[in-house]
Amino acid sequence: MLEVETPVLCAAGAVDEHLDPIPAAWHPAGDPARKEPRWLVTSPEHSMKRLLAAGSGPIYQITRAFRDGERGRLHNPEFTIIEWYRPGLDHLALMDEVEALVRALLAGLLETGSGPRPFRRTAYRDAFRRAMGLDPFLEPVEGLARAARERGLSADAAAGRDSILNILLAVAVEPDLGRDAPEFLVDYPPSQAALARVREGDPPVAERFELYIRGLELANGYHELLDAREQERRFREANVRRREAGKVELPIDGRLLRALEAGLPACAGVAMGFDRIVMLATGARSIDEVLAFPIERA
Repeated sequence: MLEVETPVLCAAGAVDEHLDPIPAAWHPAGDPARKEPRWLVTSPEHSMKRLLAAGSGPIYQITRAFRDGERGRLHNPEFTIIEWYRPGLDHLALMDEVEALVRALLAGLLETGSGPRPFRRTAYRDAFRRAMGLDPFLEPVEGLARAARERGLSADAAAGRDSILNILLAVAVEPDLGRDAPEFLVDYPPSQAALARVREGDPPVAERFELYIRGLELANGYHELLDAREQERRFREANVRRREAGKVELPIDGRLLRALEAGLPACAGVAMGFDRIVMLATGARSIDEVLAFPIERA
């Protein structure tokens, strides 16, 4: 696998309702009268896919990523990410690779008296049923909002289905994921498949996974979408939702779309939060404990 380095300052990045890049500006040739907008990337995904489309083969990098508005016990606006892509693999095969890496990084933590703990795979739908007794695919949005309010959360049906599901996932479902053994959450609602393929079925599901250990999300992976037109449609829909939420619309990455048109090889990719791996390895309760300079001291 080839190690690569891609820009953290780009003309465009992911258009996602819930992820906000940090804006910057570039003065070409040092001309203060000219200013071109740039963004600090929320992930190196777009640039890495352009390399894949150019024939790089399997690639990885360890780099910095930036997300505006994210700060808390588990979040710092600047953080370290491990991201890699495997042509020829789907998300199921990539989960095996993620498991092997995490076992190597957290070997002592995952051992029991009877040997290594097995990694479970749980469908998004089943996780909600287990934790809340409701079906996230079939429950009306009013019922989801009511379930949130019953847990003391501020939620209104007008916020939209995905926003309420994300709140419920964070508060009612995530804390028990990976509690006894590492757990992959798989088969998300199609509306939560920003860059993943959707598999037909009843209901259709996004070929996406996240890995949890002790309630902590460590990785987010996709069986990658290859269709440029579908990707553009999703970006445009995300911008509509951003506008409705009072957020700034983001530029659509035409370079990524052209790479998809040229031919992205069938592949799976995953991003892993390195700082959270260090948190688990050291027993830290806050990301501040594993950063030399959190944002307030940067």
